[in-house]
Amino acid sequence: MLKPLQDRIVIKMMESEETTKSGIILSASSKEKPQIAEVIAVGPGLKQDGKLVPPEVKKGDKVVVSKYSGTEVKYEGEELIIVRESDILAIVE
Repeated sequence: MLKPLQDRIVIKMMESEETTKSGIILSASSKEKPQIAEVIAVGPGLKQDGKLVPPEVKKGDKVVVSKYSGTEVKYEGEELIIVRESDILAIVE
């Protein structure tokens, strides 16, 4: 498993909807890039003034991330993204 460092977080993007609420099937070119992801792994946090500040998210959380943020990696056949905690905009509850 990937173990992120500092305030970095490993996420996996969730699949986007293939049909609209009214039942219209979307083509691959018309789909928006998904912005909701699942947290796979979390780093220990960032040191500020000599103290470790733990991240606000935890493994398993669903989060909203900035579009086109992070670094894409392929690990054990899965496409994952490593982002900084500041790239996470919200936790989906």
